[in-house]
Amino acid sequence: MWLKDSSIGRKFIMSLTGMALIFFLLFHGTMNLVVVFSEDAYNAICQFLGANWYALVGTLGLAFLIFVHFSYALYLTFQNRAARGNDRYAVRGKKEGVDWESENMLVLGFCVLGFLLLHLYNFWFKMQLAEITNGATAPEELATNGAYYVKALFTTGGCGIAYCCLYLVWLSALWLHLRHGAWSALHTLGWNNLKWMKRIKVLGVIIATLTVLPFAIVVLYYLGMNIGIY
Repeated sequence: MWLKDSSIGRKFIMSLTGMALIFFLLFHGTMNLVVVFSEDAYNAICQFLGANWYALVGTLGLAFLIFVHFSYALYLTFQNRAARGNDRYAVRGKKEGVDWESENMLVLGFCVLGFLLLHLYNFWFKMQLAEITNGATAPEELATNGAYYVKALFTTGGCGIAYCCLYLVWLSALWLHLRHGAWSALHTLGWNNLKWMKRIKVLGVIIATLTVLPFAIVVLYYLGMNIGIY
């Protein structure tokens, strides 16, 4: 089957799963941004997206997308290295017109994945899973008072500042990953002629920025609280 047996097929799967994950991040970031403007509205969203069947199906679907995307990324990377053979040990200068992130997508991917695990522990484990297990993993009230928990996480003493800084580092890595990933996905899916090449690179920057910006605004909002701006 060409989707798994050919390089083009595997890149096609990478592109589809990557774009699906971007759409999820756009939704998730927009949802998170609500907490800056209305804690009651954010709590209503948390309650709506708690342990309902559709939220659980969405969570399983998201986990599947991440697994497929990362598995294919690993496979393609190892395949490319095997194809290069001893050439990969040669000292090479920076290729003209090649961005740093394009040659370090796997490193950025591991960085994003590592912080994703921290994010899951901080929020999914202590909110949705707590509701599913009736408070066995964390106080069940966090699932319906998410605004209080988010504020506590990002503003409690030195830990709050540390978390803000960690999340900003994570979002920087995510932006770099998405800037190249969005461009590469659009390129693979057909926007690959010379006329559109520069345009989709700009579009990649726009997509990455719009995806990361809502998360960054939330973190910077609480960082401002920590350092006494308001």
